[in-house]
Amino acid sequence: MSRVNIQVLSQQPRSLEIAKQVAIAIAASLFVALCARVAVPLPFTPVPLTLQNFGVLTVGLLLGSRRGFAALALYLVEGACGMPVFSPSSILGGGIAHILGPTGGFLMAYPLVAFVAGWVYEQGSREGSRRFGWAVLSSVAAELVLFAGGLSWLAVLTHSVSLAIKFGLYWFVFAEVIKVLMAAGVATRWHQRLSSQG
Repeated sequence: MSRVNIQVLSQQPRSLEIAKQVAIAIAASLFVALCARVAVPLPFTPVPLTLQNFGVLTVGLLLGSRRGFAALALYLVEGACGMPVFSPSSILGGGIAHILGPTGGFLMAYPLVAFVAGWVYEQGSREGSRRFGWAVLSSVAAELVLFAGGLSWLAVLTHSVSLAIKFGLYWFVFAEVIKVLMAAGVATRWHQRLSSQG
């Protein structure tokens, strides 16, 4: 077999792997977009209650730090290009306007949130621990990053830290606890199933 044929054959699996990873990133970004469609506008804050954060945490825990970051970076690019991937809002508009609106800090933090969730969870896997508690810890660490970004942006827009906390934190704590537990449960079950098949 000639050297050219060997190179072509060796490049095919690499091309298939790249295509597979791209497809996973696209599917993950669309999963977050679907979660964003489940939105409840709240009358006392410009930040709606959505399942978006659950989607971001789940993607980070399932795909890991690098692929999770890539999927959420793609999600932001899709939204910036005007695709309807963000939570529906007549106030926030779409595209770049949505990213620069009251929820912009949360959105811009998403790639880093997925990275942190995946990275912390990966550290647990090195110790042979993909348990529920470690998934919860990973999600809580990621949530700290999420709210640091979201509240900082709100503080810039409102010129008030207290207003930022009022609009972006108080009304969401209970819902975020549920999302953390849901994402941790999904990730734990998924990795347990993978390990049992392996």
